[in-house]
Amino acid sequence: MAALLEVRDLHVTFSTPRGTVRAVDSLGFTVEAGRTLGIVGESGSGKSVTSLAIMGLHRGAEIGGSIALDGRELTTLGEKELSRLRGRKMAMIFQDPLSSLHPYYTVGEQIAEHFRVHFKAGRAAARKRAVDMLGEVGIPEPARRAGEYPHQFSGGMRQRAMIAMALACEPELLIADEPTTALDVTVQAQILELIARIQQDRGLGVVMITHDLGVVARVAHEVLVMYGGRAAEQAPVEQLFADPAHPYTRGLLESLPRLDDADDQPLRTIPGSPPSLREPAPGCAFAPRCARAAAGTEAERRQCATVRPALAPYTGPERRVACHFAGPGTAPAAAGPVQEASR
Repeated sequence: MAALLEVRDLHVTFSTPRGTVRAVDSLGFTVEAGRTLGIVGESGSGKSVTSLAIMGLHRGAEIGGSIALDGRELTTLGEKELSRLRGRKMAMIFQDPLSSLHPYYTVGEQIAEHFRVHFKAGRAAARKRAVDMLGEVGIPEPARRAGEYPHQFSGGMRQRAMIAMALACEPELLIADEPTTALDVTVQAQILELIARIQQDRGLGVVMITHDLGVVARVAHEVLVMYGGRAAEQAPVEQLFADPAHPYTRGLLESLPRLDDADDQPLRTIPGSPPSLREPAPGCAFAPRCARAAAGTEAERRQCATVRPALAPYTGPERRVACHFAGPGTAPAAAGPVQEASR
């Protein structure tokens, strides 16, 4: 099956007074229709920069490599052509719906305007579309709520409204950037179930960007772990949780609280800080924080510090790891079994 989205050798750099920031470096992945790719990593790893590059929303950035949507190269398109695709072929749900929705217009007006821009529909038809979409995402009394303003919606309802707007024009690709971060656990589960249901109904390709491994386990089919703007590991979700191969992936899983921890057990962390994106290390970006590198021989430590590991196949064509000494690891019990119900 041909990929709906194919990203190859993506580079995103920003020029600043303090130097060039390499926010994304040599990144590649694919997303198929009806499948969900989870992109996970610490803050500053390049997750959101990648999503904005796909949508063509960066200003002042230098973008290299290839981003192809349904076989069409996006990096060579002008702003007018990209505007036609945004919303119609690809759409994005942002982390903070309150800042994404205009406070001076009703929710229904904003969804209707989005629909009219792409389909040249009349006001009545666009209004009906807005009401229908609010009903589809589970907002009660959609005809009445369409006439209300964003501040009159709860956080979960605002996120549902953003999903309604994103899907109003029937896009093929949906990018969700931390869509549940500001919501309580119950509402998070509802939003994730909603996205999963709509994906199943419409056959959408979904990119789920998050720092929450629980979200990844719940909704993703494949996982891309990013560190320092680079891909550290790519794997089917079941394999990644059962046998994380990269030391950074294992560190993320081990940092999860465990049900069998003692009450006074401190949380496990990954020592050190994320790397500078202005002066990237010549070798493995994770080497300064890596226990495996620190425990190696002098030659191994030198290799980690000076030679950048390639993202190479590991235990099969579907798995790739960027580590000189990738090996089997045991996922902590806190990771638990991958939940299949939502996928």
